[in-house]
This record gives sequence, structure tokens and C-alpha cells, in this order.
Amino acid sequence: MKNTLQKVVPVVLVLFMLAGCSTGKDISEVDNNSSDTTTETSIDNKYSDYKIGISLYTQGDNYIDLFSEGLSSALLEQGFSEDNIIIDYAENDYDTQLQQVKDYIEQDVDVIVVNLVNASEAGKITDLVVEAGTPLIYVNREPLSEEELRWKNGGWDVTYIGNEGRQAGTIQGEIIAELGLDTVDLNGNGQIDYIMMEGDPQNVEAIYRTEYSIKALTDAGFRVNCLDDQVANWEKDVARQLVAEDLRQYGNDIEVVFCNNDAMALGALDAIEASGRSVGDDIFLVGVDALSEAVDNIVKGKMTGTVLNDYVDQAESTVDVAKRYLKGESVEYYIGGDYIKVTLENASNLQEMMRNN
Repeated sequence: MKNTLQKVVPVVLVLFMLAGCSTGKDISEVDNNSSDTTTETSIDNKYSDYKIGISLYTQGDNYIDLFSEGLSSALLEQGFSEDNIIIDYAENDYDTQLQQVKDYIEQDVDVIVVNLVNASEAGKITDLVVEAGTPLIYVNREPLSEEELRWKNGGWDVTYIGNEGRQAGTIQGEIIAELGLDTVDLNGNGQIDYIMMEGDPQNVEAIYRTEYSIKALTDAGFRVNCLDDQVANWEKDVARQLVAEDLRQYGNDIEVVFCNNDAMALGALDAIEASGRSVGDDIFLVGVDALSEAVDNIVKGKMTGTVLNDYVDQAESTVDVAKRYLKGESVEYYIGGDYIKVTLENASNLQEMMRNN
């Protein structure tokens, strides 16, 4: 994706400007699941001979494209050679991803990074890589908890880097809850009537974002009613079509559209506007990722909110962990971060930072 690096949001600035806007983890949770992700400012060419294999679930996903570019840039800045950075896309096919991992092992790469196609099938990849004696870093798409427990109990060189999906969903629900029932209950039936656009139903992030967005509403005392729950597979065009069909079927009964990511939210927005409805006036819309287009739409009043999923931080954390493995250091099996709530209240600040960096 061209020129996206010009829109990178410096992590320190984001956390400084938006501090207090997220649902933070308990200190006891964060203490054991964090690492120093500070990157070195000078290029250290001792990494130039190391090979790193990176298998990403697909190309064309907005967030993954940004992460891929950010990771490539961070690796180059730390002295890794462009010729030794191997990036492949599995195009949402697990067998393809498994073969890519096998190829990395055959090529004797020094570190393997995997953004999973299928979280439930992580065990096969883990076993292959551990048997080869190669450090393995999973990013963004979290394997199942029992899989992570195997790494911890085995003392293996395997780490997951990403944010907590429950938190993203919780923040989405809070964005709607904070508007109040009088605002959101447009049809006056005493409940929030919604539709849900899910990502991959086997992806842990999608499962948690779906469940906890609604849980946040019920925990806040709201009655909810799901009119429809569809799988749009993270894709804008699929979400546009599905939301358009729901709008034709349920009409003004739809009060909120929840989307597991911003790409689907942008597709939903297209369908909403095509139907003659207006976000903020007669319907509400939330996503996840804080893509620049989504943030722009929040500033314009065309989206209700999103959740910042910091690809810069994840890319820099991935490089940091790779370097620590190459140095022979031990690494935590789980390295998490916090999502940040983005609404009209703080979207202009984030928008400005995106434009200036």
C-alpha cells in the first residue's frame, strides 16, 4: 500500500495525547505480559546476515498491509538486510501458510513470524518450528489459550504479540453505551437493536470483539436485540453488501452497526449512505483499527467511533523480540498492549498526528 508510512502514528505521542481514553488492563495483568519495545536509533549491521521469514494471512487487508510496511521499515532501520526479509501472503489459506513455514525452515531462516490464517491450527505450525529449533513469533491473530499454555509449559522460544480482543470489543460497546439509551433507542422500544459484521469466525480477535461489544452494553444495564449477525471476513465489499441487505430487510429498526474492523465499517457506511440514512442522526456505526479513513469519517460525523489498534507498536515489538531471540535472550510468551478509544472527542488530535507523520 503506497505512502502509508507517511501516516504512521508515533506510539508515544498517541498514548500521550489520548491517555485516559481506553479501557486499561489491570496492573497485575500488564506487569507480566509486557516488554521493552524501545527500538535502537542507530543501525546495527550485525543483523544483516540474519534471515527472517514472515507469513501474513492475506494481502489487501488494510491493517495487515500497514503492519507489513511498518515491520519491513523497522527491520531495515535495525540493520536487517532487505534480501534477508522474506514476506509471504497466505491469501487466507492455511495449507499455503503451512507450506510457507516449511519453506522458511528449509531455507534455514533465523526467526519466523506468523500472522495466522486459522488460530485453531496454530499447533501444527508451532510443532514444526519448535522441532527445527527456530524462534517463532505470532502476531496480531492470537492462538487459542491452550496452545499458548503449551509454549509456556514447554519453555519454548514462541511468543505472541498483540492486543487483547476482549478489550477492543468492550471499548466498542462503551462507545455506544456512553451515548445513552435516549440517544441510541431511536425506535423507542426500550432496547438497542443492532446488526453485527464479524471477521473470521475462527479468529479469536473476531470472537472476542463480537462477544464483548455486546457484553459491555448488557453490563451497563442495556437491553439488546440482535437483528442479524453476519460474517463479512474483514472485507469492505462483503460488509457493504450484507449491510445493504439488512437495511432493506430491517429498515429503521437497525439502530447500531457493529463491525469487527474498520474495513467492514467503511463498507457498512457506504451501504448506510446509499440507503438514505445518516450516521449520528438515525443510526450509529463503530469499527476497530483507527484506519486514517475511519478517523476522518469520525471527524466528519460519519462514523460514531473506532478503536486504535497500533500496528506501529506491534511492528516495533516484533523487531525487538526477534533481536532478543537472536541474542539468545529469553522472551515472555505473551506480549500485549492496550487498545485506545477513538470518538469525536479525540479523533481530531489523532487525525492531525496522522497527517503530520
